[in-house]
Amino acid sequence: MVDPGDALRTQREALGTFIRAQRQLASLSLREMAEVTKVSNAYLSQLERGLHQPSVPVLRSIANALGVTTETLLAQSGLLDPKNLSVVDTEAVIRQDTRLTAEQKEALLRVYRSFVGPAPT
Repeated sequence: MVDPGDALRTQREALGTFIRAQRQLASLSLREMAEVTKVSNAYLSQLERGLHQPSVPVLRSIANALGVTTETLLAQSGLLDPKNLSVVDTEAVIRQDTRLTAEQKEALLRVYRSFVGPAPT
């Protein structure tokens, strides 16, 4: 029989690993992420190590800082069934990103389409 405590611990650790990986992909230090999220550096560190289960408002703040959906973090935390995640229109997100120039957007779209094929019409 599986101990429910072990399952919860495993879920917290998986969420922490995911948050750390996304933070590193975003090139954010823990301190920088703490500033953006208004969550303490120490608490973020504990979350990344799987020591705590964050609240939904904390997950929302982290999701915004990392540029992922709150739904994604809710699924990673076990609070939302991954089957219920909405499909994101990746091309629309790329087009709306104000940090990219028109040329960068077009280059990203070409690369993206080379992996997944053209957008359905």
